[in-house]
Amino acid sequence: METIGPNNGFFEFVTSEEEFIIDGKIKNVKRNFVRRPPGIRALIINKEKKSILFSKEFRYELNDWDLRLPGGKVFDSLEEYKESLHIGDVIEHVEKTVPKEVLEEIGLIVKNPKLIKVSKDGAGVIWDLYYYEITDYEISENGPQLEEDEVINGYVWKTFDEIIELCATNKIHEDRTVGVLLTYILNNK
Repeated sequence: METIGPNNGFFEFVTSEEEFIIDGKIKNVKRNFVRRPPGIRALIINKEKKSILFSKEFRYELNDWDLRLPGGKVFDSLEEYKESLHIGDVIEHVEKTVPKEVLEEIGLIVKNPKLIKVSKDGAGVIWDLYYYEITDYEISENGPQLEEDEVINGYVWKTFDEIIELCATNKIHEDRTVGVLLTYILNNK
């Protein structure tokens, strides 16, 4: 059973009573958390050069430039997300979003994206980020088609070694992405 409090745009406050089986024993837990629709991130890989493509994007929350993986939101509203949760087709929306976001932000046509990680935000905040590996793509004739509030000042390939250094020196600010990048590099060096 869920009771949902007032929402603020993309976040909703949820109280949930859930049943868990821990070491063979049933435990009923009342949880309070906020939930928001998921997002996607794309690791566009050049396997020969062992490098990943980043955008130089202005981030309003930082009031500064950041190196970012292309990506974005899966749903345009909280209501769409809640309906998808109810129906059980969130992953279908996620899979449709990957090629759309990469085309809009980078100007690449994606073929065969591969899900490599679903990053969970935590117990108190439900905000999943779906990370995809993309090794098969081609350049679109139309180039990037940015949304009105997106500010991107170019794109850059970074080698695995450069990415490790950028992560170690806090030059990539999305912490969940740092963890996914380092894990990916360690598994693919």
